[in-house]
Amino acid sequence: MEKQTAAPTTSKAARPDHFLPHLQGLRAIAVLLVVVYHFWPGRLTGGYIGVDVFFVISGFLITQQLTRQLERTDRIALPSFYAKRARRLLPAALVVLVFASLATLFIMPLSALTENVREILASTFYVENWVLAANSVDYLAAANEASLVQHYWSLSLEEQFYLFWPVLLLGASVFAVRVLKKRKWVGLIAVLAIVGVVSFVLSIVFTATDPAAAYFVTYTRVWEFAVGGALALLPRLRPTTAWLSNLLGYGGIVVVLACGYFFTASTPFPGYMAAIPVLGTAAIIVAHHREKPWDAGRVLSFRPVSFIGDISYSLYLWHWPLIVIAPYIPGWGLSTAHRLALFAFCFVLAWLTKRFIEDPARQWRFFTVRRPRTTLLAVVAAMAVSTLFVGTAWAVQQPKYDAEASQLASTLADPPACFGAASGPTDGLAPIDPLCVNPALAGEIIPSPGFGNADRPEHPECLSTLNDASVRDCEFGSEEADAPQVALIGDSHAYALMDPFIAMAEQNGWHLTTYLKGGCPWTTAPLAARDAFAVSCDTWRASLTAELASHEPFDAVFTAALTDRNVPGTADDEEAAAQGYSAAWAQLLDVGTPIVTVVDNPAWEDDPNKCLRISDAADCTEPRDEGLAESDPIALAATAARSEGLDVTLLDFSDTYCTATECSAVVGGANVYRDPDHLTRTFAFTLQPFLERAMSAALAR
Repeated sequence: MEKQTAAPTTSKAARPDHFLPHLQGLRAIAVLLVVVYHFWPGRLTGGYIGVDVFFVISGFLITQQLTRQLERTDRIALPSFYAKRARRLLPAALVVLVFASLATLFIMPLSALTENVREILASTFYVENWVLAANSVDYLAAANEASLVQHYWSLSLEEQFYLFWPVLLLGASVFAVRVLKKRKWVGLIAVLAIVGVVSFVLSIVFTATDPAAAYFVTYTRVWEFAVGGALALLPRLRPTTAWLSNLLGYGGIVVVLACGYFFTASTPFPGYMAAIPVLGTAAIIVAHHREKPWDAGRVLSFRPVSFIGDISYSLYLWHWPLIVIAPYIPGWGLSTAHRLALFAFCFVLAWLTKRFIEDPARQWRFFTVRRPRTTLLAVVAAMAVSTLFVGTAWAVQQPKYDAEASQLASTLADPPACFGAASGPTDGLAPIDPLCVNPALAGEIIPSPGFGNADRPEHPECLSTLNDASVRDCEFGSEEADAPQVALIGDSHAYALMDPFIAMAEQNGWHLTTYLKGGCPWTTAPLAARDAFAVSCDTWRASLTAELASHEPFDAVFTAALTDRNVPGTADDEEAAAQGYSAAWAQLLDVGTPIVTVVDNPAWEDDPNKCLRISDAADCTEPRDEGLAESDPIALAATAARSEGLDVTLLDFSDTYCTATECSAVVGGANVYRDPDHLTRTFAFTLQPFLERAMSAALAR
């Protein structure tokens, strides 16, 4: 976020009319929205709009600064402008990036190595927003595993704005004067209007069609900067009376805070809904009256409030990596008391950073008295240092990563006795009695907690994600004409079992076809939300129905799905969901295709690997009634189908995951989860003998 240097406040006559002290209070609101949202996402569900507040402020300040220079000199000193931005923003940002590299080396699990290294490099060169957009990362998804520097997406976007905005304004000014023979302000206002409107339209369109990418890309946010720029170019928009100033100021504060409270992850954003906090921010910016103690401009200028605004940049930089690291610190975690302590520590660290890094770097005479190229060369050197640190982390950790992967492959090739699901107590069809116990597995956790998150299925190209509505039918196994035709259909919980099914197909001579889409179970029941993802899911299901109708009947189908524990657990909800599965299955059951399905595995509130890294496996459990759904709709649908004489087989591994009272993160020496609700690839393979038995029985009928 662009920083504003405080100006003297000796008298109204001596104070420059472009200095607005209340902007520091607005910065305080913005950064607190973001920080509180990240610390307590369930309490302030729309706190992410704080970033948009910063964008409007930056658009206002930068446009104001550039147009003042244009008015005085008819030019913009681009090298000087870029050098000043670099001195103000890069030192603290690069210090935090170096810290993130050290945390990757010494604290974070190996499973996070690839993401952290890639995104630290992207953040060093201010392209993090485009990297996240390319990877379709959903910033608002609570279960999404974020890197240490994912929050640098907004800084990257701002830096990109700083690069092209002065060039755009200078070009518009020159074009208006020399080509159109108009005053330069005509060109400035025209280009601002065109860019703003085009960006706003793109924001609406792409938020509706591809919201994950739309959240990060530059062109969907430029209009927010343009709104701030309009306030700088059109000073007549600012109120001249105190009552109107206060009406706008307090009204804007209410609007911004209300957005932070009422907006949620399902709010279409940035899109048209972003106009609400953006216009609220604009109202606060123009509320400059501060003569009376109760004036909005004066209230936002109170020292405690402006202090938070002063440290807002460093506070934004530090809070996120500390949140990500906390669960991996032994004895720490993120309990309520620990969150509060860490929250307070962020403010201390931010003040220290501003006092000893931000301010000195901005004022260091070695750079200020020299040509801008000296600063720019220093920037290149600093980026090289950051690259060196993250490169060192990669060089040290990558061999360890490869060793873990090699050890895991060896374990899967020759698993020990009683490993994982083989330890019992049930295979979903009949009890294992007595339980299988291997003393050599006592204390073992395979894959290790530091590698569990990386133990994902292969063939990600076979999973349709987010708003991808295409049916990706991948085929594996035998190509013989008479090979049994088997299908794997479902969401990411079915995808978690994909590799064992590929192995079964190759070993038994089956021809396997997969139809998988993350978050989109094979059912006719509509999703509760009606956003772009829900539309893509509906489209995918319709395409799947057509695909299955045109395909020759399968000899057996396996399906699995996440049980949504966030929906109210009433009997009506469960029954409606069960009917949705029954209706979807009917298409295949009617042509004689047997269906095998499974009760969903337990889901955890947080990733169990975080607990396993700092605690004994015996301490990493959750109550059975919290991990398992009281009634799984798939189980209801399967039971109903069997009662009607339909060929549906239900597997239930609940007693493998859980005892009568609690569910474990480690079963038979195997690490069960790679995140709060998806199985590790390793544990999925330990289910293979039981899945194979059920599928073989279905194929034999």
